[in-house]
Amino acid sequence: MQLIKEVKDFNLKHIFDCGQCFRWEEEADGSYTGTAFGKTVNMRLEREADGACCAGSGGNHGGGFESCSGFLIIDGASEEDFENIWRAYLDLDRDYGEIKKTLAAGDLVVANAIKSGEGIRLLNQDNWETLISFIISQNNNIPRIKRCIENLSAALGEPLPDYRGRKRYAFPTFERLSELEPEDLSEIRLGYRARYITETAKAVASDGGEMLYSLSKVPTKEAYEYLTSLCGVGPKVENCILLFSMEKYERFPIDVWVRRVMNRLYNIDENDVKSMSAFAGEKFGAYGGFAQQYLFYYMREFKEEAAAAEKATVNEKK
Repeated sequence: MQLIKEVKDFNLKHIFDCGQCFRWEEEADGSYTGTAFGKTVNMRLEREADGACCAGSGGNHGGGFESCSGFLIIDGASEEDFENIWRAYLDLDRDYGEIKKTLAAGDLVVANAIKSGEGIRLLNQDNWETLISFIISQNNNIPRIKRCIENLSAALGEPLPDYRGRKRYAFPTFERLSELEPEDLSEIRLGYRARYITETAKAVASDGGEMLYSLSKVPTKEAYEYLTSLCGVGPKVENCILLFSMEKYERFPIDVWVRRVMNRLYNIDENDVKSMSAFAGEKFGAYGGFAQQYLFYYMREFKEEAAAAEKATVNEKK
């Protein structure tokens, strides 16, 4: 077990329920259990003053951006695992307070979005798992995405030690999936995505994953060209992969929720994705990915508040 003191701008519900990852589940006590990089752990955040768990607490709706902070407890992690995996995975060394202040300055929409999800942090996930996870996410809802990924892992991933009485599995490797044909995945019920997965696995395995795992170190344009050459990777999936596993923080993935918030709160045509991307690039710049997560969480989790903010924004412009 690892205990990390004075963690700020951090909320497990905001992090694990904002659409960037699919292998974490909230427990009855508000903590979260999940598997990443072949390790299963449980995380909870306790307030320093009283030891109460605030892992699943909602956003702060006051005037500032101070998220629930305190002691982060990672059960199942050694000190070595924390330093080699979880510190970077949770992006603990980044000052999110400064990011939020920069994004919120002069922008009422983002300021409101941040108040609802101020504990979000962008995870640094495995390139291969993120690639396949977001191929599976196409035209899919989050519960079904999670189910498909768990079924795929149980069928083809390496067994991990049981955790709290539950069986756990590593995400299947590209080497293993490259040996298969789409029909081999029929029982997992991936539909048309099965062909995307097997063909992509073969492409990645052709150089032993060397290109895929080098993408965080190459210019975004080069990474984009490689990813969109893979079967089943379009602009939205490509942006998610670049943002959630390759540290391309300027990327601004646009899904149905982001289209809604951009239409309703920034008055951009809901079908004009090109204009949305251009607007985000100009307005948010290098912080595009952070802004996208705050806006996504805001629209999906706080629909009523977003509607009220829409009215306020319209009235302010009159």
